[in-house]
Amino acid sequence: AMEAALAGGADYVGLVFFPPSPRNVSPTVAAALAAKARGRAGIVALLVDPDDAMIDTVIAAADPDLLQLHGHETPDDAAAIRPYVQALVVALAAGDPAMGHVDAYGADALLVDAPVPGSGNVFDWALVESVPVGRRMILAGGLTPENVAAAVAEVRPWGVDTSTGVQVAGDPLRKDPLKVRDSFERRVRPHRRAQATMGASAIPMVT
Repeated sequence: AMEAALAGGADYVGLVFFPPSPRNVSPTVAAALAAKARGRAGIVALLVDPDDAMIDTVIAAADPDLLQLHGHETPDDAAAIRPYVQALVVALAAGDPAMGHVDAYGADALLVDAPVPGSGNVFDWALVESVPVGRRMILAGGLTPENVAAAVAEVRPWGVDTSTGVQVAGDPLRKDPLKVRDSFERRVRPHRRAQATMGASAIPMVT
């Protein structure tokens, strides 16, 4: 999956630290994958309601450029974590009232996902309108080579995050490099160039 994401042109690659997920990686595997990616793409560590020990382990193993909180973390949780990471991303479900108060988390960016993360389902993109203007927003949730260009054109996010939409059919552990490349090189990057003067960059991420 890592090599497919890198070969496909992702600017950031994600490491999942959540045992119930089929994409979960151990600290040892994470260290090896991070070493492979470093210098070729930024590294994102995805955690769900982590305790202090987990955060310390992840930082020591992967030294991520971004740490993404994807559970039920509160603004106080995020504030406690922020000083120890290079950059913090908080993920919220589309329609969550907290989207309108994202500044309370003190995060560097907000990721907006489908109500059921990892489901591969697309949500109503109009729901992102509650995100305060000028905030870095990463769009996730069912993005595929077929719909990501439309998503970028309509939402104008700071970044896009795709996972299920670029995996090999029936195999959540493998990414299809052709799907990744089709999503990013042919469909996202042209919009990024066109929108550069408007402040929308659509940075590609693969988790």
